[in-house]
Amino acid sequence: MPPATGEEFDYIVTGAGSAGCAVAARLSESGRHRVLLLEAGPPDRNPWIHIPMGFSRLFANPAVNWMYESEPEAQLGNRTLYQPRGKVLGGTSSINGMVYMRGNAGDYDEWRQRGCTGWDYDSVLPFFKKAENQQRGPSEFHGAGGPLTVSDQPRRHELADAVVAGAIESGLPPNDDFNGAQQEGAGYFQSTTGKSKRWSTATAYLKPARTRANLTVRSNALATKIQIENNQATGVTYVSNGVSRTARALGEVIVCGGVFNSPQLLQLSGIGPARLLSQHGIDIVRDSSSVGAHLQDHFYVRLAYRCTKPITMNELANSLPRKIVAMARYVFFKTGPLAANGVTCGGFGRSDPRLERPDLQFNFSPFSYASRGPEGAIAHQFPGFSLSAVHLRPDARGTVMLKSPDPLAAPAIRFNFLQTQYDLQALTTGVRMARGFTKQPSLAPYVAEEIVPGPTINTDAGKMRCPTCIPSAPAGWDRNPPIRWSIRGCACTASDGCGWSMPRSCRPCRRATPTRQRS
Repeated sequence: MPPATGEEFDYIVTGAGSAGCAVAARLSESGRHRVLLLEAGPPDRNPWIHIPMGFSRLFANPAVNWMYESEPEAQLGNRTLYQPRGKVLGGTSSINGMVYMRGNAGDYDEWRQRGCTGWDYDSVLPFFKKAENQQRGPSEFHGAGGPLTVSDQPRRHELADAVVAGAIESGLPPNDDFNGAQQEGAGYFQSTTGKSKRWSTATAYLKPARTRANLTVRSNALATKIQIENNQATGVTYVSNGVSRTARALGEVIVCGGVFNSPQLLQLSGIGPARLLSQHGIDIVRDSSSVGAHLQDHFYVRLAYRCTKPITMNELANSLPRKIVAMARYVFFKTGPLAANGVTCGGFGRSDPRLERPDLQFNFSPFSYASRGPEGAIAHQFPGFSLSAVHLRPDARGTVMLKSPDPLAAPAIRFNFLQTQYDLQALTTGVRMARGFTKQPSLAPYVAEEIVPGPTINTDAGKMRCPTCIPSAPAGWDRNPPIRWSIRGCACTASDGCGWSMPRSCRPCRRATPTRQRS
């Protein structure tokens, strides 16, 4: 059956995630433009989305999560790697850990040096400030009154204090603002929360815009193809309630599907490597070998520890009475452990002192998990906490390619991790540094033993290929600045960062601050 047609809009935005919500809200703001926003997932009504600590219940929930798996990684014993990705209004900003991190100023300046005029840090800082509603108020580096609420941790945690102190005792400088004058150091993270609730882009941008007559939001509507006529993008075909429909775009089609779904949609539409498209019987609109290439990720290693004191989230996870009390405190007072985002503190350091800026991030969480189940991470049966060492600027480059012409089929995701000496060395150093934190006077009294990966796995004998290595935040597509890719003029605007014409440098760690900085 051919798709139903007839609707016309000035702009069509595919994907109501971190970028798409902001783009649709801004385009519809003047009231002059008719905007259609398509989202494959449901509305963000699941209550766990809005409870900060509820992100653990979304980690493996297929109702709001694409739950992708990578292809086998040769350097990791051919293991596949789990890739949670938001499938709901707000996208991954509705299911992630809410850490607010812009990235290092030097990374933006490097973009400028590589030819991206207007993307140096001095140029983008005003947009970060415009987007921000900073709890601490306006300053040289922060803004107030913007749509995106940024907050301090609602309470100090005894164990988090010890982790920060241990990192400082190891040599990292204290830092109370990782988005301020410098990134390096140890301290508490801020989060994209407000009034003890998650502040996703659906909350920040889309919710205030929903009453506009010129903005149409369609959830449970999967974009399956960009319609292209005479080398111009003229509309989008999407499936909603089992019916295929086509909406026409008089202005532009803006692809905001994220790091995996943006290249997938372009390839389904005939824009990508010609050989790949031919293999799947897709008519070639434009042979572009870079679509789906240059995938970059922040690879991390998780370390888990048994804690000497019952002060972790594991005790809550394993006790029904404690869960009831915690939920009551949150529902009636918006306080207690559920009001915090869980990834409370950490730091940034360098794997080599000769580096100009940090290439390692450290994250602390007051829980440890034994496995992943249908309801999320399953905690150990004893008090525990986790530290992770994240490599922010890896050499590894991967791909996102179609495995099937079926739009519902997951793409083939390949990272090609740990194939260079630098990537191995940086992660090895990061693990060594994280372990060093636990041996300092402030933190050592809380450490009973290292349980994952365990003391028998040392940092000089293949530690980086242990089962705790996980990719953190893909950076090759939605972590690049938005750029316009034109087929003789209008065509597709890749506002979520389809970065095939961008420099191949990885901009590390910009969590919870995607392309919406252009708001």
